[in-house]
Amino acid sequence: MRYKPPKFNKLSEMAAIDAGRLTEDEARVILEGIRWPKGPVCPRCSSKDITRIKAKSKKVRDGLIQCRKCRKQFTVTVGTVMHGSHITLRQWVQAFHSICSHKKGVSALQLQRNLGLKSYESAWYLAHRIREAMNQDPLASKLKGIIEVDETYIGGKPRGEEKSKRGRGTKKTPVLAIVERKGKVVSKPMERLSSDKLKEAVLESVDNSSRIMTDEFRSYRGLERLFKGGHETIKHSEGEYVKGDIHTNTAESYFALLKRGVHGTFHHVSKKHLHRYCDEFSFRWSNRKVTDGERAEEAVKGSFEKRISYKKVVDKG
Repeated sequence: MRYKPPKFNKLSEMAAIDAGRLTEDEARVILEGIRWPKGPVCPRCSSKDITRIKAKSKKVRDGLIQCRKCRKQFTVTVGTVMHGSHITLRQWVQAFHSICSHKKGVSALQLQRNLGLKSYESAWYLAHRIREAMNQDPLASKLKGIIEVDETYIGGKPRGEEKSKRGRGTKKTPVLAIVERKGKVVSKPMERLSSDKLKEAVLESVDNSSRIMTDEFRSYRGLERLFKGGHETIKHSEGEYVKGDIHTNTAESYFALLKRGVHGTFHHVSKKHLHRYCDEFSFRWSNRKVTDGERAEEAVKGSFEKRISYKKVVDKG
């Protein structure tokens, strides 16, 4: 018997191996189902009175839709991070699923091989556009409950005068993680770990009813005045790592995953683009309790109403 590939209608029901067997039509059905669960809507006038344009010639794209009200033509990729891309929908869906399935990330070189892309630059730009879709800032609701706040340093191995130093005082980039126990995480690079900057970052993402836990780094002092649940400190310098329910082990687990990805998968991440990798790892961590397919579907949902040009990625990171 000849092998008949399965028909796919939902990304959330797919396994990694299935993503590579998609047809272009199946990928379009999946993306349209995520963006328009109740049927296509015109991105210009929000009208549901639409008609599909059949491809009678090579000049007409598959999946082209026309609004009867404003006469605007559009496809499922219009107004998303996929807008204007020459990469096929099948490759986009496969890339979303692949990046969301690997907890330590997928390198652009690996994506290029897996998707059959012609250039490394195409794979690199595609990965950054998916990271833009994973950006959770600003959060729909602030983190609540027990919140762990910790910092680490990302960068190359210190050399010369910095060789004996590990974090502070080196050229490495500080990264702050704000973790809701059994919940989401927000992580981002920081220019400086000053008291004002740290407090500003925590207040931006955390509800003031929360209980904050940190190490003894002096820049965290004073957080108890900002949060009703108070501020608890664990003293790592004295060999103290857990005191009752006081610890920052969840934040350190997140950092361990981030560092394994940076060093083991990407090998080198520039300071210019570090915030995008933080977005990627934060997204996967915050959606760790769902299946790979459901996580990929959430990432696709995050791609709507977002666009990022190659020039912006290259110039501003």
